[in-house]
Amino acid sequence: MTKEVATPTRKIIHVDMDAFYASVEQRDNPELRGKPVAVGSPVARGVVAAASYEARVFGVRSAMPSVTAARQCPDLIFVKPRFEVYRAVSMQIRSIFAEYTPLIEPLSLDEAYLDVTENLKGIAIATDIATEIRARIKQVTGLNASAGISYNKFLAKMASDLNKPNGQAVISPKNGPAFVEGLPVKKFHGVGPATAKKMAALGIETGADLKEKSVEFLTDHFGKSGPHFHGIARGIDNRQVRPDRERKSVGAEDTFAIDIADLEAAKRELVPLVAKVWRYCAGHAIAAKTVTVKIRFADFQIITRSRTVPTAFPNENAILTAAITLLEAAYPFRKSVWLLGVTLSSLGHSNVPSATQLEFLL
Repeated sequence: MTKEVATPTRKIIHVDMDAFYASVEQRDNPELRGKPVAVGSPVARGVVAAASYEARVFGVRSAMPSVTAARQCPDLIFVKPRFEVYRAVSMQIRSIFAEYTPLIEPLSLDEAYLDVTENLKGIAIATDIATEIRARIKQVTGLNASAGISYNKFLAKMASDLNKPNGQAVISPKNGPAFVEGLPVKKFHGVGPATAKKMAALGIETGADLKEKSVEFLTDHFGKSGPHFHGIARGIDNRQVRPDRERKSVGAEDTFAIDIADLEAAKRELVPLVAKVWRYCAGHAIAAKTVTVKIRFADFQIITRSRTVPTAFPNENAILTAAITLLEAAYPFRKSVWLLGVTLSSLGHSNVPSATQLEFLL
């Protein structure tokens, strides 16, 4: 008779740097410390890439148009982004992660998942590892990091927000399901404003409401995300921490609480999607030669339109212009639009100067 061996509970840490770009600028320029700082361009077409905590008090957030940010915080100080510096600091941080585990999944320059179930230092308690890592980051870079510790990626990500800035929190297997049930779905990682509105229209306001819905119901209304929502409503997320691999594409998409039939409205919805994929590429020194627009209609039919150029798109405006052209080619729409997505592919290394990184088209 074969004796079954219980699978150990995974120990996942999500490390998230506090206001990373802005904190680097405040570290390197003492005159900026304690002041509201936005990394980005102050021009009318500019966009905020990151905001210090002093700026966030005024409601300034990343991806916000610069004119809006300046209106909300008249004393806001704009600083040009230095992606080469941010990448260098990010590599320092990842070297620290590698002292503890080879299972590192970077999400961006300033955050990553770590699987420390079996770690290189033989430390039994994941909270102790998170404390050490945060202390090492502070020692090496002079920057603060927050951390979330849990038994899966979703809850580790949620935990890292609980005691920000410069703190950490644990969500245990015992407390995980109850934590999710009491949380508004609009605060779930992976549930954007449009999805939250759609959930609200379906009577889903909290994790407990989400838990009441069947996987079939959620799949009918949210497509391939349905099974994921069904799982996380129960504190279940079986995704593994996947070490960094070469990306084939970078994409972003959004579903709408109210379907879109108007071309101009659809164009406006492309702006934040392009901004999101461009920020990722800029932060990782990635260039792309292909842009694809995905359109999902109210009857669930999906079409895609792509354009490939001989040399990489030089900036965000060029990608947005191409995406709008592709969208226009699909108009008039056969049905109202339920979802739009933008994907960049044919990726390579970028040598684009950082000054062109944050143009924003209104």
